[in-house]
Amino acid sequence: MALVVQKYGGTSVGTVEKIRNVARRVARTFDEGNEVVVIVSAMAGETNRLVALADEISEFPSEREYDVLVSTGEQVTISLLSMCLQSMGYKAKSYLGSQIPVLTDSAHSRARIKSIDDKKIREDLQSGTILIVAGFQGIDPAGNITTLGRGGSDTSAVAVAAALKADVCEIYTDVDGVYTTDPRMVPDASKIEKISYEEMLEMASLGAKVLQIRSVEFAKKYNVVIHVRSSFSDKPGTLVMKEDRDMETVLVSGIAYNKDEAKISILGVPDQPGIAAQIFSPLGNAGITVDMIIQNVSQDGKTDMTFTVPKADCKKALKIVEVIAPKINASGIKHDGDIAKVSIIGVGMRSHSGIAQTMFETLAKEGINIEMISTSEIKVSCVVAAKYTELAVRVLHEAFGLNKLESGE
Repeated sequence: MALVVQKYGGTSVGTVEKIRNVARRVARTFDEGNEVVVIVSAMAGETNRLVALADEISEFPSEREYDVLVSTGEQVTISLLSMCLQSMGYKAKSYLGSQIPVLTDSAHSRARIKSIDDKKIREDLQSGTILIVAGFQGIDPAGNITTLGRGGSDTSAVAVAAALKADVCEIYTDVDGVYTTDPRMVPDASKIEKISYEEMLEMASLGAKVLQIRSVEFAKKYNVVIHVRSSFSDKPGTLVMKEDRDMETVLVSGIAYNKDEAKISILGVPDQPGIAAQIFSPLGNAGITVDMIIQNVSQDGKTDMTFTVPKADCKKALKIVEVIAPKINASGIKHDGDIAKVSIIGVGMRSHSGIAQTMFETLAKEGINIEMISTSEIKVSCVVAAKYTELAVRVLHEAFGLNKLESGE
């Protein structure tokens, strides 16, 4: 007997018929002799509807009441799924995050899980009950309902799996696994059989939307095996797991891209100690995440400081930089919101040379100029003009032979 945690997102439970489909899948897993805990999101579109109601009634709603409101979406789903399983003859019981309880800190709408009490869950599992748990939510030490932020149901599922020491955490979604790149952009993209936590973290942070970053961090910390699968088919998906030797034989596991960044340059900055701190401390204090940074030093003792920020924060960042520039005697400011970051990812980079060279040569052959570069042990990222995004992804995907993975060529 295995202990299986399954998570179903909003598209998987978007209608009553889809909830019935989930119930049949859950029942089949239970009938195979497994103990089953199910984590569900709100029905597709429901959280957006609730957020719109909050925005309509108040420009600045209380964070506490906001969490009380948006957490109701999952309450509907857990009750409907439990009712459906009961009508099929199974023992099923729903739990809100506060009833388990899932204890979090008090950061409303972005709470972090501190602990999960598994006593009630284990007692119900021993009695042959299928447990249906609301994802995305918990309770703080003062008894207030909290939510984990967008994509929080993935984190809930992995956290519950970790607390129960489950054999696997199955994340069901509308895709059948993790692909070497976006199949909508590259039809020849291959489904990856297994991928390391580190690679999945990089892919998630660089634009891949299959898994929420915090859930992968949790899985890595507690060594929870995640199986990303489609809720609309029985095909095996992608295992996200601890790195093994086989993974190192693949030079590059995937290509990610992100069009949601902007580039800002501060020109003619004095090249002296403390300048970087004067620029980036105010940005950090304003909650703006700075990603890539390059510094070009000229012969006259001046430097151009260029960095990227989320596109949504570009205006906010520019206002801050406009205040800083005269204070540090900079000569000007430029910005470009029409860029994309294209990245190659793979643990095989640790033990193979020439990978960055192949990337740069491939882009050069297509006349794609590289504006910025950043690297890590298992990643190389290049900023290019946004108009070249699709071309860059396609040629890199082909250059590293990723369209041949599934066929085994």
